[in-house]
Amino acid sequence: METKILKVVRQGEAFSVQSAKAEGGQIQKCNIVLRELGGGKFENEFVCAMLGNLAACRFYEDDVVLATLRFSTHEYQGQTFQEILATDIVKVN
Repeated sequence: METKILKVVRQGEAFSVQSAKAEGGQIQKCNIVLRELGGGKFENEFVCAMLGNLAACRFYEDDVVLATLRFSTHEYQGQTFQEILATDIVKVN
């Protein structure tokens, strides 16, 4: 896991997804795009998933946040995918 200071680019709406680990078989999920601080719109960006209670939190464009990100990969039908999970996000401005 890695903790970074990032700026919010945009955040989608929360929706329910199937989860074998969650009570009731479903969990809330929300996608958020975060950008590294620096010279502008050409800095590295991360498309992250927020799960559970964190998915209900709202962040807005240009909010500066401290985020802990977990990077992982998985295979599905012969293809490899990278996932970035935001395990914690705190607004700092």
